[in-house]
Amino acid sequence: MPEVISVEENERLRSTDFEICEEEKRRSRSRYLSKKAMSASTRLTHSLRRRGRRVSDSRCAPISIEDVRDAAEEKAVNGFRNALIARDMLPSRHDDYHTMLRFLKARKFDIDKTFQMWVEMLNWRKENGVDTIMQDFVYEEYDEVQSCYPHGYHGVDKEGRPVYIERLGQIDPSKLMSCTTVERFLKYHVQGFEKTFSEKFPACSIAAKRHIDSTITILDVQGVNWMSFGKVAHDLVMRIQKIDGDNYPEILHQMFIVNAGSGFKLVWNTAKGFLDPKTTAKIQVLGYKFHDKLLEVIDSSQLPDFLGGTCSCPNEGGCLKSNKGPWSDPGIMKLVHAGNAMCSRKTKRSSDFDDLEIKLFSSKVANSEKSSADSTLDVRSNTSGFIKLVPLNDNGRMSEPTSTSSVAEQTDVAGVHEAISTNRLPHGIISSIKLSSRISD
Repeated sequence: MPEVISVEENERLRSTDFEICEEEKRRSRSRYLSKKAMSASTRLTHSLRRRGRRVSDSRCAPISIEDVRDAAEEKAVNGFRNALIARDMLPSRHDDYHTMLRFLKARKFDIDKTFQMWVEMLNWRKENGVDTIMQDFVYEEYDEVQSCYPHGYHGVDKEGRPVYIERLGQIDPSKLMSCTTVERFLKYHVQGFEKTFSEKFPACSIAAKRHIDSTITILDVQGVNWMSFGKVAHDLVMRIQKIDGDNYPEILHQMFIVNAGSGFKLVWNTAKGFLDPKTTAKIQVLGYKFHDKLLEVIDSSQLPDFLGGTCSCPNEGGCLKSNKGPWSDPGIMKLVHAGNAMCSRKTKRSSDFDDLEIKLFSSKVANSEKSSADSTLDVRSNTSGFIKLVPLNDNGRMSEPTSTSSVAEQTDVAGVHEAISTNRLPHGIISSIKLSSRISD
């Protein structure tokens, strides 16, 4: 006979089942929340560990940059810096020891002349928007220009300096001027200098673990047709020369002119007599057997094969398009952008230049003599900690075009003197040396 369950018992059982179900749900939810909390905690722990490792790595292994300085030069820089601060002429981006030293060298440590050069540089930068040219200007015709004017940075020398190369024999001036304009090329040129100071020099300094702020230049003049350089080309070269000399002085460590024929050598040997010995010491004019000389300074792996090296950069379209160097290393560029947070300077002082003549002239400028353009400059008045790892965007001064009609026609060797004075040495194109268009090999 089937068991009969009362209504009360049935209700009690259903109530019990409901309670058991609810309890199970609570336990299940509790287990879910517990797992979720543990998972979040684990993720947070791992994140903190990774962050801790990064902080630990950056604190325990900073990059040390050796910076050798001469005591007399340092004294001159400090004096110049104080003069700039007193006249509100030292924006923080230019408050850099080596930047000021280069300008002092360009004016042979004459404070008055250096100050004038400095003020003109600051005014030019402001008038031409040089401080933002890396962000504002896009040189869309670069590939076309490169095809008729092969040039670019490629590798470093044995001491870590960036190597700049131009194949002047492959320049087609008329084609160059058909794919760009003088004004756009000048902007491209200035932008290149800004990148050198903000990226290439800092990257090379980190890679070499020593301060780098100068370049090696190689000019290949094989096949140069001097007659093809007309007035427009000469005008462009003269403007480039003035920009470089006025605003990016003293960055050339050494220049090699290779594949130079007998005519070129003859004019050069005569011209040397008109030049400052310090300038001629930076320039070597070599013939066709130049490979061993270059390999003394640059490792074969850093030198293009057309100059006697072993590099060809086939995957980048050739060495002059590859942009090979420490500045293309993502790890190094992270340190460059981190700046002083990841790097420290180890300053050494030497007395190698005891015969350096320092001219500290008193030249007071009344506040009323300052231009309104200068009044908005950012001033940094503190006198400590002005040495930066990154020589942040340096200089520039695009002046009005100089009349070059007489220059283009000039053929006397004496005319070479001013064009190759130490602080006006061009970054590249050798025609700026004003060598006679009559030269042919």
